[in-house]
Amino acid sequence: MKTDVRFPSSGMMLAGHLYTPDHPTSARLPAIVVGHQTTAVKEQSPALYAPRLTEEGFITLTFDAAYQGESEGEPHGLEDPFQRAEDFRNAVSYLTTRDDVDPERIGILGICGSGCYAPYAAQTDHRMKAVAAVSGTDVPGFFRGGDPDGFAKMVEQAGRLRSEEAAGKAATLVDALPDSVDDSTPGPVREFFDYYKTPRGHHPRATNKWVARSADQLDQFDSFADAAKIAPRPLLMIAGTQAVTLPDSQRAVKNAGETAELFTIEGATHVDLYDKDEYITPRW
Repeated sequence: MKTDVRFPSSGMMLAGHLYTPDHPTSARLPAIVVGHQTTAVKEQSPALYAPRLTEEGFITLTFDAAYQGESEGEPHGLEDPFQRAEDFRNAVSYLTTRDDVDPERIGILGICGSGCYAPYAAQTDHRMKAVAAVSGTDVPGFFRGGDPDGFAKMVEQAGRLRSEEAAGKAATLVDALPDSVDDSTPGPVREFFDYYKTPRGHHPRATNKWVARSADQLDQFDSFADAAKIAPRPLLMIAGTQAVTLPDSQRAVKNAGETAELFTIEGATHVDLYDKDEYITPRW
């Protein structure tokens, strides 16, 4: 059963979906928070993963991060990595208030960008008893890697953009994807386009735009530098062998130490694990 819920995070109300087993029980159940991709919403990949987890006996919570989707936060589209981690913490806090959740058995799962924010949050929030990521992405590294000079310029200009917003000007938005692709478009961009810009994965609230001044916060954020703090709790990074972001999962596991595991899915790309049944179901 899926229910609309709301919970607070840093003074903003976040919109969520709570998935509960169809056959109620008087026992408190373990729960998992599932976070969405960068520039995405809860109705995309989280809506695929959450019901499967609920079938396994978990209460599962998906949510739109602050500044995204149906959740509050202005300017909409801000990619604040520290707030994204705070959203995971507050999602766990919400679950601990529920009579049907066992507060000692709460785990978190991040997909794509949330796959770096979830482990970051867990480094210091020990209520998160197990941590996992699917196609986990070092978001600052991803934005920086395609055009290091361009990203550095965005960081340099972020202060000016903040001043413009303070003076009443609308936030400057950056398109995460082009409006069209062709054979000359880099493979990873075509892959994202095929999900976000087609009926396969498109959702009207997933704008695929982010606020340009987010760059100064992203530039200060290091997803996995302190991943060892998660131990002795387990960290599971799940990635396709053909994923452009596989090195991010490898780095996370290396930094986290003996309680971390990298599980690879042969032949899968980064976006394949968003929704492609042939890569997900056989290894569920």
